[in-house]
Amino acid sequence: MSFLYNITIQASGLVLKGIAPFNEKIKKGVLGRKETFSILKQNIEKTDKTLWFHCASLGEYEQGLPVFKALRAHYKNHIIVLSFFSPSGYDIRKNSPIADVVVYLPLDSKKNAVTFLNIVKPELTVFVKYDIWPNILTELKNRGLRAILISAAFRKNQSYFKFYGHFFKKALFAFEYIFTQNESSKKLLESINYKNVSVSGDTRFDRVSSQLKLDNNLPFIQDFKDTKLCVVAGSTWPEGERFLSNFINTHNDLDVKYIIAPHNIKTGEILNLKSSLHCKTVLYSEKSNNNLKEAKVFIVDTIGILSKIYNYANIAYVGGALGNTGLHNTLEPAVFGIPIIIGNNHSKFPEAASMISHGGMFSISNQTEFNNSLNKLIKNETFRLQSGRKNLQYIKENRGAVIQIVNYLRI
Repeated sequence: MSFLYNITIQASGLVLKGIAPFNEKIKKGVLGRKETFSILKQNIEKTDKTLWFHCASLGEYEQGLPVFKALRAHYKNHIIVLSFFSPSGYDIRKNSPIADVVVYLPLDSKKNAVTFLNIVKPELTVFVKYDIWPNILTELKNRGLRAILISAAFRKNQSYFKFYGHFFKKALFAFEYIFTQNESSKKLLESINYKNVSVSGDTRFDRVSSQLKLDNNLPFIQDFKDTKLCVVAGSTWPEGERFLSNFINTHNDLDVKYIIAPHNIKTGEILNLKSSLHCKTVLYSEKSNNNLKEAKVFIVDTIGILSKIYNYANIAYVGGALGNTGLHNTLEPAVFGIPIIIGNNHSKFPEAASMISHGGMFSISNQTEFNNSLNKLIKNETFRLQSGRKNLQYIKENRGAVIQIVNYLRI
């Protein structure tokens, strides 16, 4: 398995280079990984003490951020290296204040693992949730370097728990301790005789709770919303945007404002969305030239402000689960105590199942179900407020993962 894995990694590198000219996202990753070692060498001296945080993408970064902040505050004299595998994480957080150096993780070949760790030499490595790379982790263990995995979530169909998965299973044992999101993940680890594990919960609950301590005011959103009921659709994809457009176009009688924040903000897709709406619609990029109070729909063609926008929502729709892209962050709106509508493809997201069972989230699969759910939440104030409070209570009940991790690390 080790031989096959290493051949696959080498082949993947060649394939990615071949595809790169035709795919902008892959191209960014290929070019970024070429610079990783030179960036590290320019920023790390041989005498520096370092910590290393690794995240697959932006979601895992947000998940790990409360722990990263705690470590940053304690290890003030250490160089902190933050790595991403995905361009969507790197592009948005390449200037993250919790890190001194931000790079793409090189492909997981044995040679790259040795080179990376020869430069970084981390006293402590923190991986978030998954993105478990066997060669890098094995090299960490061989050097006696500490590594932990936080907010881990496992499924029984993963190779770690199959008879043929010894090579990948071995990578898990490179972690000195694993903090899981749930009891089922803990039991799966124990089934392969991994004992240094505990259920800490998901650090995202701590992350989103901290949002309430920030200044979430956005005057232009307040101008747009005015005194009206507001539906915020966050991280939307075309399939969900069609439901939204149809609802808005056929319910002109409702005195409601709508904010749509697409996941992809490509100009063509934004203009298509705008043209599908038969009412006064303003883009974020056009806000200074429009009277926002007169608009019914506000389209957010920028990134980085959605978590604050949810502060103005009375109802949220979160995209990703109508297609196969994966449900986006539902905890961000939940912390503001509002009900949430999502698609029906959410089996890999336990927080969705929990909020649905608690009565604060509603899963839909077609236009009729979407219309019925949104209509009920708009027109029944008591039902809307009760549903939202259930989501906030769920957030409050699941905080505390960061404290457990920090206590383990004794900082």
